[in-house]
Amino acid sequence: MPRLLTAPDSTDTARLDRQLFLKLLNYGKPYWYLMALAVILIIAGMAMEILGPYLTKIAVDRYILTGNYSGLYGIALLFLGVLSGNFLFRYAQMMVTQYVGQRVMLDLRQDIFSHVQNLPQQFFDRNPIGRLITRVTSDVESLNQIFSQGLVMIFGDILLIAGIVVMMFSLHAGLALWTLSVMPFILLLSFLFRRRVRHFFGEIRRHLARINSFLQERISGMTIVQLFNRQEEDLRLFREINWQYTASYIRTIFYFAVFFPLVELLGAVALGLIIYRGAFYIHHQLVTFGILIAFIQYVRRFFRPISDLAEKYNVLQSALAASERIFRLLETQSTIKSPTNGYKSNRLNQGIEFKNVWFTYDQEEVLKGIDLLIPAGKRYALVGHTGAGKTTISRLIGRFYDVQKGQILVDGVDVKEWDLYSLRRLMAQVPQEVFLFSGSILDNIRLNDPSISEERAMEAARLVNAHQFIEQMPGGYYARVQERGKNLSQGQRQLLALARALAFNPQILILDEATANIDSESEHLIQEALKVVLQNRTAIVIAHRLSTIQFMDQIVVLHRGRIYEMGTHQELLKQRGLYYRLYQLQFQNSIP
Repeated sequence: MPRLLTAPDSTDTARLDRQLFLKLLNYGKPYWYLMALAVILIIAGMAMEILGPYLTKIAVDRYILTGNYSGLYGIALLFLGVLSGNFLFRYAQMMVTQYVGQRVMLDLRQDIFSHVQNLPQQFFDRNPIGRLITRVTSDVESLNQIFSQGLVMIFGDILLIAGIVVMMFSLHAGLALWTLSVMPFILLLSFLFRRRVRHFFGEIRRHLARINSFLQERISGMTIVQLFNRQEEDLRLFREINWQYTASYIRTIFYFAVFFPLVELLGAVALGLIIYRGAFYIHHQLVTFGILIAFIQYVRRFFRPISDLAEKYNVLQSALAASERIFRLLETQSTIKSPTNGYKSNRLNQGIEFKNVWFTYDQEEVLKGIDLLIPAGKRYALVGHTGAGKTTISRLIGRFYDVQKGQILVDGVDVKEWDLYSLRRLMAQVPQEVFLFSGSILDNIRLNDPSISEERAMEAARLVNAHQFIEQMPGGYYARVQERGKNLSQGQRQLLALARALAFNPQILILDEATANIDSESEHLIQEALKVVLQNRTAIVIAHRLSTIQFMDQIVVLHRGRIYEMGTHQELLKQRGLYYRLYQLQFQNSIP
């Protein structure tokens, strides 16, 4: 696995840039033949462009000054052919490089999404969604420019400069040296420009990620923002973040605004020197008018690619700043990996066992020495105060987190030795906050799994009492679900989640507050659905409403990360312990 990139200091910038550049080139390798074709096309185009002033020199010296105007027709046709060829070569080169850029973006986006899907839950707990979206969208778009406008065009500009220098020296070495006399100043200017711009492009990317994160959070939580009248305060916060982004861009623009006019000024100085010395050489008959005119044209062409190189450097620095973040994401190693030749099974025969499990999250001990055996086919409930560790236990079974101490065994095999796909295929979970995707009702039940037929998904909906409300929707099972299921009630979303779980026919079913925050009618429907869903399955039910778990085989009472009590509903009431007190708080008039 490649070494994780870290933020560089000033002395490491060049080395890091080389590393990033080589990594970018790896994405262009599958299209090397297209890039080679682009290079050939750009060489041909450069040859056409360099040939133009030389044809002008021939036309002036050989035909115009001698009065042989009949020969101009051939030169004019040849010049027209050169212009047409230059157009065709540049058109083809642009089409090829744009195609390569788009294909590289396609590959990179797919790699990022595939990689992100396999990262552990801790990564998403610590990284804002807006930051990840920035990586896949604007950062990848910046990399498109390095392939479509950067690499090949930089090569073309360098080739054009080299070709012009060769042509100028072949025409007259003295005038060529006068032209190049301003180059030390341009090199110094470029060096200073590069050092400053690199820093500010990194700042721009960081501030853009902050903007995306802020927008994602505020738009997702707009109900809270409006309910608590936070519009003005959030606008103030956004104005600060937005200004930081704008200020970084303005500072970058300042350096470009200084650099380009200075290059133009040095180009004008070089042109003035050519005209001054050219007049002297013509007076002493050391050069012809055609050579001087050709030199003037070459000087104009000489400084244009130098300015273009600065613009390409802009593209390159933007791409390197983006790629630094992209490759840092791609090189983030997952701490939870499926082992080679991991254990696989499509049946749960023995059950689930926790052996002295300790789990710490962000230096906070969540579970402390949990010992628990859940036999296959049994229904266990987890109850306790908020923060007792109930949801953590359910997440550890599917190995969304790894324990720091102890073992979790599924069918007698440590979950770390299971094939992750096979382990999670045994499971389904119905969370308190159901997540629905944009698409149809049917898509949300099947999750586009080809192994689940439409008939099976619809049967699952009937069994959990979701069929009636689905049929009443426009389009029925093909009705569109809005983002996060906003056009459905909380109870309807829970019923769809139960239908989804039943359609996948899991061996282990985890219900995390499945009846919380819903009305009595929906709760009744869900309770009826649970009787169907929990049949012949190993079930773990997390609940605050103790009325929903009285029929469980065992109730596990958690307190501050430890198992405090365990037994049936009646056994725990007789103990008059923590469960008794929790039940008393909810049903004061029902306690004997």
